[in-house]
Amino acid sequence: MRLNRRQCAGYLMGCGAFAALGSTQQSSTQASELFPPRKDLDDLYDSAVDEAICSGLDFLVSQLREDGSFQSADQGKWVGVCSLAGLALLSRGVRSGVGPAGMALRKIGQYVLSQVQGSGFISSDKNTSHGPMYDHGFGTLFLSELLGTDSQLDIRSKLTDAVRLIRDTQNPQGGWRYNPSPEDADLSVTVSQMMALRAARNAGLGVPKQTIDRAVDYVRRSQNADGGYMYQLRGGESRFPLTAAAIVALYNAGIYEGPEIENGFQFLISNAAANNSLERNNFFFYAHYYSAQAFWLRGGSSWQNWYRGLKRTLLTMRNARGGWFDYNSSEYGTAMACLILNMPRTVLPIFQR
Repeated sequence: MRLNRRQCAGYLMGCGAFAALGSTQQSSTQASELFPPRKDLDDLYDSAVDEAICSGLDFLVSQLREDGSFQSADQGKWVGVCSLAGLALLSRGVRSGVGPAGMALRKIGQYVLSQVQGSGFISSDKNTSHGPMYDHGFGTLFLSELLGTDSQLDIRSKLTDAVRLIRDTQNPQGGWRYNPSPEDADLSVTVSQMMALRAARNAGLGVPKQTIDRAVDYVRRSQNADGGYMYQLRGGESRFPLTAAAIVALYNAGIYEGPEIENGFQFLISNAAANNSLERNNFFFYAHYYSAQAFWLRGGSSWQNWYRGLKRTLLTMRNARGGWFDYNSSEYGTAMACLILNMPRTVLPIFQR
């Protein structure tokens, strides 16, 4: 993607605007209890980033209950939140069952596996949101990334059932909605299922090509004329989080160029400054979980500039406990922040270029 001077100026201003959130940066000289510092630092992934990730992961481990769920009263038992925390540990290179951090990861894996229902649906009947297919999508993604890392966890059979449920609940438009039934669809839930299917395929499970093709068609039809993506096909305004998510889904489906990609990036760049505030936008972490992936997969100077802006913002948002606040839960915000910051050093297959 080549930008003219005016576009470049707007892009850099947008990235700089990420740093506006927060008035003082949390600083800490306390070494991580569980995670040794990395040695492969550079001007992008520096010591401040590394320390923030380590303290964030320390916070997540400190919040873990014995059953593998978390202490948050509202979302501590949501499969989606627990799975994101597990992905954050995996992203750092934690090996399930190895050392204290690995034992924490194993507990999370055991908890998520305990929530797999007979149908293959991964969600708790009593502890979930209004959209339990988010639990299922992130749970399937987590188990796919965890598969093969721990011989004590029996993952494959339950994961196979989870993938089958995604296949069988795709609606006629090609997407998915809040519940495991093919009655409706929205772009956000659809992307979560596409990411889960890609991770499962990476792990060696069979995923029908027709399922992916239909999902890609749904994503493409969700794009508005301004390059952004709408929530549902019935129409609506373009949204920054959905646009970032759509680009990532298309990349993971093997679509690396075309107007659906280029125009989507232009929309993100043009709207960066309006999507840098946690107070104004409750989807901040969701949006930049996907925006970081989108620019990471794109690479080059656009990725580096985008990451630097996100890094400045996230480092100002840390709380006194070493984690990140979010209106959903601190476990959610911390897991997302760690995944975003660790992007340049991630070992997760789903994030690899």
